[in-house]
Formats: sequence, C-alpha cells, structure tokens
Amino acid sequence: MKIGITGASGLIGERLCQELAADGHLLTLFRRPSSTAASPTETRSFVAWDLLAGPPEPGCFDGLDALVHLAGEPIAGGRWTSSRKRRIRESRVVGTRNLVAGLKAASDPPPVLISASAVGFYGNRGDELLTEDSAIGEGYLPEVCLEWEEEARHARDLIERVVLLRTGIVLSQSGGALEKMLPPFRLGVGGRLGNGSQYMSWIHILDEVRLIQFLLDNPVSGPVNATAPNPVTNRRFTRVLADVLYRPSFCPVPGPVLRILFGEMAQALLLEGQRVVPARALEAGFEFRFSALGEALSDLLGVTSPRSDR
Repeated sequence: MKIGITGASGLIGERLCQELAADGHLLTLFRRPSSTAASPTETRSFVAWDLLAGPPEPGCFDGLDALVHLAGEPIAGGRWTSSRKRRIRESRVVGTRNLVAGLKAASDPPPVLISASAVGFYGNRGDELLTEDSAIGEGYLPEVCLEWEEEARHARDLIERVVLLRTGIVLSQSGGALEKMLPPFRLGVGGRLGNGSQYMSWIHILDEVRLIQFLLDNPVSGPVNATAPNPVTNRRFTRVLADVLYRPSFCPVPGPVLRILFGEMAQALLLEGQRVVPARALEAGFEFRFSALGEALSDLLGVTSPRSDR
C-alpha cells in the first residue's frame, strides 16, 4: 500500500512509519515546510504542509491507498496557558479542517482516512465503563475532541471509510507519559497521584501501531478506542510500575501540589481519568499483544519477571 501520514515525527507516527516500512509499504510523509529531518528514499517521500496555513496541494493525495492523520500539538507539553490551549485546539481542529479541504479538492482522494482523536472525548467519568457508544463528557478536552472528530467526519461524503482513533495513554520506552514517570520510580520515590482513584486507559505502543495497521486492512469505520482491554486506576498503575522496577511505591503526590505545579493541565490529565475499553476493536477481531499492564511494562523496560501484576 501507499500510505500518507501526518505527524510522522511524533511518538506514534515514528513507530508507525518504522513498522509500515518494514512491511514493505510506501510512505508519503506530510511535514512542516521548514523541516529537514530526512531526505526522500525509495520507500519514503515528503510533502511540505503547514497544517494551519491552509490545505495541502490536492495532487499530493494522488495514488494514496490510505491517509493516517496524527498531527497535533502535544497536550502534556506544559502548563495550559490560554495561548497553549488555543494552539492545542487549532492544531487539531483547524489542521484537520485544512486536511479535509485538501482531500475534497483532490481528484483521487484515498479511500481510507484514520484520524486521531483521544479518550479525552469522554471527560472525567470516575469508574463508569466507557465504550465507543458512550456519551461525550464535559470540559475543555471533550470539546476539543468533539470539534476535532467533526472536522474529520466531513470527509465521509468523499471517502469510503473514516476512522476516529480515540487513543489513551501510550506506553513507550521512547517518550510520552512513561518516560516522565520513570525517574522518580527508579529512585524509589514514586507514588500515586492525588488519591489514585482516577482511571488510566493505557496501551502499549506496539499495540497502538498494530491496531492502526489492522484498521487500514479491515472494514471498520467511526470511533475506535485505542486502549488496552484492562484499564487500571492510577493507584494500581503506580504499584505495578514499582513492582516491575523492584522499587517501593510510597511517595504520593498530593493533588494540590500538582495543581500548583501544572495548573489546569494537572486536573484534566493527572487527577481525572476515564475507564475506557476497546469494544469496537475487539468486536472486529483485533487481538492485543499486551492486555495486562505488568506484561506491557515488563516488555518496555526489559524486565522478564515482574514481582506481580496485582
């Protein structure tokens, strides 16, 4: 297949490119006009695109069998100032709007669009079990996710399949949430955040990429939760991480401290959560390689025998 990818330099995009290239697919990577990160090869070509400046050139979609849209400002890159919240929203909403405008102008748009979204769609829901059929939550992140998805949905009148990939916390040895958590836990001073009751809907980076590959090949449309089948509370996550590292977990970080350090972002990303399950992926026949948190963390951290996964 010939596959277009936006956000190819991000945590998910980089690993996805590696796996797709290894499988022999031809990749067209959309990147900023100023980027000089890599040169074209026999298997990779590049399209210059500023996602906020306007649509890509219509001809860049010619010959693509699918398009995976992952571009967006990182939501955990710093305090949510008003300007940062605007960049987060615009990079997703305006960026997707411009991408779809380019698709509508193309003479030969790809038949499949997989557009990123997030489990933030569901908002803070306590221990309520959430599937793709669950209602949207309330607050800044659900509002952003809803607008983001609505822009992607506008491609449905010209594309056979539009998939809305609601991704959870991606666990990777190369960055993301796990990388930020590891230093204190390795020092033996890690612990739960707040009271630890908030759910963490996680997924191993390999399963995230495998699920995208599965969705490229199988007739699934609409929202798909990209999370492992067994979400856990923050209390359990930190206990399992400490066990895998053979370290204690007895230094909780109080909620007020997190709010002082990170403001609104701490409340939305660290102290609130969602108990999300991948109902649609499982119904379609996708098999997760890492369903248990202990197995996932052991694989990522190179530990063969965690003390427990309780």
